[in-house]
Amino acid sequence: MTESTTALIVIDLQHDYFVDDELERCRDDVLAACNRLIDAAHEAGAPVVEVRTVHAHDKSTWALNMLEDDQGMALDGTHGAERLDGLHEPDHVVVKTRDSAFHDTDLAGWLRERGISRLVLTGVSTESCIAATATDAYAHDLEVVLVEDATASVEAPLHDQTLERLHAQYRQDVVPTDRVTFGG
Repeated sequence: MTESTTALIVIDLQHDYFVDDELERCRDDVLAACNRLIDAAHEAGAPVVEVRTVHAHDKSTWALNMLEDDQGMALDGTHGAERLDGLHEPDHVVVKTRDSAFHDTDLAGWLRERGISRLVLTGVSTESCIAATATDAYAHDLEVVLVEDATASVEAPLHDQTLERLHAQYRQDVVPTDRVTFGG
């Protein structure tokens, strides 16, 4: 197996992120697409990073909107913070407390140590965690591929608009699952 310069990033495939009606409707399709990509990445020798949001019950890690609403989610030790049943195994897990997978995590260093220069982003939600991670990846000089059918949003038009904006502003590719490559 050869070393790949591409990594697959799977963001927030956790129970709490699929309680919304639209996200619940597309959960099985997104999970299936992500699993196909995980398998393809492993076969190509590309690392798979699963990013999970986990918050403390004491509110010390809560984002401003969570504090304002006095409503936490993905709380440590709860079913909502657990990964979706059936999600294939990653090579590395990153735990975050903000939308971007880069914010206060080891992700940038972990990728740099492995010579990764290109990310394939999947997961939820397109307009928040995917967009924030894609924007920060750009700031870290990483190429990004956004997988349109392996990402999802609370609203289909918002999903499409976010992908269009990331493509136009940062020149990030937007492709379907069957067009993703993990070549070295």
